[in-house]
Order: sequence, then structure tokens, then C-alpha cells
Amino acid sequence: MLNVEDWAEIRRLHRAEGVPIKEIARRLGVARNTVRAALRSGGPPRYERAPRGSVADAFEPQVRALLVAWPTMPGPVIAQRIGWPYSEGPLKKLLARIRPEYVGIDPADRIVYEPGQIAQCDLWFPETAVPVTAGQARILPVLVVTLAFSRFHSATMIPSRQAGDILAGMWLLLSQIGRVPKTLVWDRESAIGGTGRLTAPAAAFAGTLATRIRLAPPRDPEFKGMVERNNGYFETSFLPGRGFTSPADFNDQLGDWLTTRANTRTVRAIHGRPVDLLETDRQAMTVLPPVAPQVGLTHRIRLARDYYVRIDANDYSVDPRVIGRFVDVSASPTTVEVFCDNTPVARHDRNWARHMVITDPAHVATAHQMRLALAEQRRAQQQAQQSGARRHGDGHPVAIRALPDYDALFGVDFTPTSPTDPTAAPAAEVSNP
Repeated sequence: MLNVEDWAEIRRLHRAEGVPIKEIARRLGVARNTVRAALRSGGPPRYERAPRGSVADAFEPQVRALLVAWPTMPGPVIAQRIGWPYSEGPLKKLLARIRPEYVGIDPADRIVYEPGQIAQCDLWFPETAVPVTAGQARILPVLVVTLAFSRFHSATMIPSRQAGDILAGMWLLLSQIGRVPKTLVWDRESAIGGTGRLTAPAAAFAGTLATRIRLAPPRDPEFKGMVERNNGYFETSFLPGRGFTSPADFNDQLGDWLTTRANTRTVRAIHGRPVDLLETDRQAMTVLPPVAPQVGLTHRIRLARDYYVRIDANDYSVDPRVIGRFVDVSASPTTVEVFCDNTPVARHDRNWARHMVITDPAHVATAHQMRLALAEQRRAQQQAQQSGARRHGDGHPVAIRALPDYDALFGVDFTPTSPTDPTAAPAAEVSNP
């Protein structure tokens, strides 16, 4: 086979110096047809080995039959089904070549993000459990928001993945940024849009902020791949070597790391630092609404005799004087408040632990006084019944009349008469037909 050096010399001699084909063949010691082929070729000669086939070729019909019914069947399962006797390499090559015919190819486009347009949101669950109370630690969700244009990261740990807590975290992060992106991208988190449609709290939140929440297609993490990659970055760059004493300590360390490290590093994709591009991003966003959106956990309940309400698996005491009345419970990530007819009847710091009982000593004291007052009232009623007198709630006595007094008042006589009584009215005669 003609090598590249001889091929190049043939073309030079003939085209640059005008040497005839016969002379070139004599000088280089090759056949004239070889010279002609070199002049006709469009590129240098290249060695190509003839395909020898593969041991997998004999199994291809069986593999295709399986892929028709199960296009995504894993390679090891296919090897087991067809009785594959060789190493996995040839089968992997066969699957890489023919599997796209059955599952299709999903190309990914490069997207150019404009300032202020999109922020990707997600929940990150760190592997490190954070102490929430003495003897109890939990793996709590961290809400992450990444601005698509500037790659600016914001994150905060929240007490639960319920809608009220997620929206409260979003409002906190957006308030720190100072403006609202035109679109918030979420996956199908159950509290946001697990059914493919926005939940009522999420829709109300988006409407108040004059933004749009766009849900990713099901089982498509690449739709918001930017924030997904950032979650991995947090996992490998923030968590290792750190310890936390509480959720507040976690948020303090995370906020400091985001400020000094994550948002000040140079990102190759944008040729700059997120902190330097943040202002450009902000200027294209929507201003914050004049009225804060409805966030946090809220519900209404009639207060039971034990004067406790439940929030996120914890019980909080309420002023027992409103037992039997409806109360409105509102919980932010930091506080729990209870109102009755718009009057505050309880306020507690929110506990992020589970199955805890949080009691205000003032409520216990009030309940004790109410029980003493009730016992005294019952004793007074018993004494009044024993003495034959009744009293109103203000204490003045109420006379108790005998039942015959009411008979005499209305002129009613229920005394039975004797059949021999001459004053008795004659009985009606009954005749037989």
C-alpha cells in the first residue's frame, strides 16, 4: 500500500513540477496505475482493516426480540435471558449500536439565558443529620434557588417539604435577592405541582409575585439540570468536614460559604463570577409586590378540651379560655401563632423536631384556675340542691316551687275520684246494638 510520504511526493512532482506519470513511476519504483490512483484520490491513503465480525452477531436476533418488548432492559438482564457465554464487552457494543433504534435519541439543545428570565428551584436533602433538639437529629430539606443568567446561588434549610414551608423559604430567598425572576422552574414536587398542575398555594404565591411557576416534565431532571448540578456541588464542596449544632447554625455556615466561595468563583460557562453578574440579572427582574404573599402553614380548628393544636407533628398549647371556639393557627419557619377572632391567644417559637409537646406555663396556670373555679361552682350547686335553694350565676337565690302550686295557679285538679262519690259525674251509658 502506498504510504503518505510517497502519495504527497507523487502529487508534488506531477502538479508542481509537471513530471510525467511514467517518470514518477520510474523514480519512486511504483506502478503507473498507483501514480494515477494517487492523483485521483481526494485525500491521503489510510489503512482500514476489514471488519471481522463479532461474537455478538449471532445473538443479535435474540437481543432485538427482547428490545422490541423492553427497550430499556439492562445489559446484564439481557445477557442472562439470551445465555451470553462471553465477556460483557461485545454485548455492550452491540447494545450501544442497536438500542437507539428502539428507545430513540433525545438530543439536548444549548440554551442561552437572558437576564432576569429564569430561576431554577429544587429541594436538596443533605446526608448529614442536623440536631433539632436534645437527643433528636433530622435530615431536613434545603431549598435551593439558582438564577440561570448569573448562576447566583441562594439556599436555606426549611423545617419540612409542605407547601407553606417551601413558599416561606422562597419568599425569604427572593426577598434577599430583592426582585422576582419572570419564571420559576420547579420539578413536580408534590407541594408545588405533583399532579402536573400547580397546587392552590403555589398558584396564589405566583399570582401575588406576578411571576410564573413552570413545572418540568415528569422524570426529566435535565430540564432543571443547572440546579441539580449545584446540589451535587454543595454535596461535595460544602458538606465534607463540617458539623452543625442546629438548623440555624447550618444556615449560617451555608450563607457564609455561598457569599465567600460559591458566588465568587469564576464560572467557565459565563466567563465571570455570579456576584458580578447579579446586578444585571436583578435589573431585568420584576419588583417585589407591595403586599407579602400568603406563606407558612395555616389551618382552622375548634379548640379541644386539652387546649393544644398540632403543627408538623408537634403540639403547641393555647389559652384554655377559648376552649370550644374556632382558632386560626399560623406557623412560619420560626414562630407559631394562634388567633381567636383576630385576638392572639398563643405564640411559640417553632420546634423543628418531631412529636414534641410545647407548653406555655401561663396556659397551664390559667387551666388550673379554671378547674378550681369549676370545682367551686359545682360544690356551690350541690350545697344549694341540698338546702333546697337554687342560685343564679350572680349568687342571688331562686325560689323553688312545688308542682301542686302550678296546678292551683292554672285551676287544674288531677286528684282521682271514687266510684261511690256522690259528687262525681255520672258515667256515660254504653248500649249494645
